[in-house]
Amino acid sequence: MLIRRDALMTALVVAAAVAASGPSSAAAQAARADTVARSAADSLKPPVSPRRAFLYSFFMPGSAQSILGRHKAATTFLLVEAIGVSMIRESASDAHEARRMATDTIIVSWVDATGNLQKTATPPPFSSKEVRTRDAHVEDWVALVIANHLLAGADAFVAAHLWDVPARLAVRVRPGGGATVGASFSW
Repeated sequence: MLIRRDALMTALVVAAAVAASGPSSAAAQAARADTVARSAADSLKPPVSPRRAFLYSFFMPGSAQSILGRHKAATTFLLVEAIGVSMIRESASDAHEARRMATDTIIVSWVDATGNLQKTATPPPFSSKEVRTRDAHVEDWVALVIANHLLAGADAFVAAHLWDVPARLAVRVRPGGGATVGASFSW
């Protein structure tokens, strides 16, 4: 029974791969060639307008950069977004814990040194100052995420406008130390 399941799963995977490859007829190949020819002829027009690029990357940082072929920038914006969101979650958890424990006391003993009944408690582990500090951490991470959205949108807007400007940027390290930066633009 186990071998039959494995064989069935293998057959399903192979069938899915064949189906995903798409039609191989001459008409389908001609349609693909026609699409490629039309997009190559209009290569000076950006694949997305500057306004739409701003909106795409403002709402999902890195999306317009990916459409514009700037994959390293897209990865950077997406990485900053992921780190920011995870740190907001972590900081909010710390702030919640500090708020919850700000009024909490821990009973150390119910008996004093002479054996009499007396409650001994420790002060709360977090003061109101530490709660405010943890709340400020959450605000800082939220500000970073908002800045990431704005910068990603602005970067995509500029990249869509400069789509047809071929530019080369070079950084060279000098043998004696230091570096030189050179840029060339063709009009």
